[in-house]
Amino acid sequence: MQRLWLLFAQTVTVGLAIWFIVASLKPEWAAGMTRTAPAVRSNSSVPMLEAPAGQPPTQGSYRSAAKRAMPAVVNIYTTKGSRQPAHPFMDDPLFRKFFGDQQEDKQFSLGSGVVVSPEGYVLTNNHVVETADEIEVAFADGRKAVAKLVGTDPETDLAVIKINMKDLPAITLGNVDQAMVGDVVLAIGNPFGVGQTVTMGIISALGRSHLGINTFENFIQTDAAINPGNSGGALIDTNGNLLGINTAIYSRSGGSLGIGFAIPVTTVKDVMESIIATGQKVRGWIGVEPQDITPELAESFGLTRKSGAIIAGVLKGGPADKAGMRPGDILLAVEGKAINDTTEMLNIIAQLKPGNKAKMRVLRRNQESNVEVVVGKRPKPRREVSNEER
Repeated sequence: MQRLWLLFAQTVTVGLAIWFIVASLKPEWAAGMTRTAPAVRSNSSVPMLEAPAGQPPTQGSYRSAAKRAMPAVVNIYTTKGSRQPAHPFMDDPLFRKFFGDQQEDKQFSLGSGVVVSPEGYVLTNNHVVETADEIEVAFADGRKAVAKLVGTDPETDLAVIKINMKDLPAITLGNVDQAMVGDVVLAIGNPFGVGQTVTMGIISALGRSHLGINTFENFIQTDAAINPGNSGGALIDTNGNLLGINTAIYSRSGGSLGIGFAIPVTTVKDVMESIIATGQKVRGWIGVEPQDITPELAESFGLTRKSGAIIAGVLKGGPADKAGMRPGDILLAVEGKAINDTTEMLNIIAQLKPGNKAKMRVLRRNQESNVEVVVGKRPKPRREVSNEER
């Protein structure tokens, strides 16, 4: 019995020695004898395991969505010529002969955009291109093209530009109505000019307004990192469909703090179609200055209700003035749609077609009445002058 046990022990020892030698010198032989992933020889003496080529991650990857959407997201470079103030001696022909004519400097800006049509239409933010003299679009595959401005809508901070190129990868528009807080989203753009970048986060909130960013606000809030250069880029779902256009961040340092805002695709589609058709976004307007009902205003006016919009001012000769609306009136409903605050009022009136009549319900001295207003066309907003231009 002892001899059999000794023979067994010697056999096992020899087998382990052979296995060690084969595993060290011919690891591919050892891999063929097991069901594990193949061993790989690295620069060190320690064998490492590597997944078979082409095997996708089992979970937690959104590369399919990124791969589908990234070709449609472009970098946008803009230039603006700015002339230096002329020196008084420039009036002297002899001075100009020796020192040259007035020099023109060029300021470069950077943003992102999204190809939304194979015909070459690209969406971006208005603030990316509003002062540009020249616009250039660069694709991730290295192609570049000069773009022309189709139209802008400063009140939603959207703009449409167009390029003439073939085989353009257009993004698919998603359904933001089905999006919910907590859904995973990806932000694609060119932050700080480092190159095309994808960041991941979730939808933090929907329908954000009263932020003072745009006149018409209905933002998707996300914690996906959005930084300077991402403006005009895409916010996509996990299927690679466009949910919104990244437009702004809340930041005290200039970098991402986890609070970014995107214009939802519903607004984007409406504005884009109008700009492509007419060069601008046409909105309804009645010529009033609205104000939200606060507890203090409700008390001073003796109001029992906390919803609606107070008409603080009426433009003389405007649509509301002609219809008989007066300062102090409270707008309760437009075309049967209840008004809860000034943001809701602006959005509903903006959707009315200029030239049509609209029924509006107002409260005056605790008495409700209906007025019929001929809707006007909302005037273009005046462009604010920056400190650099003053």
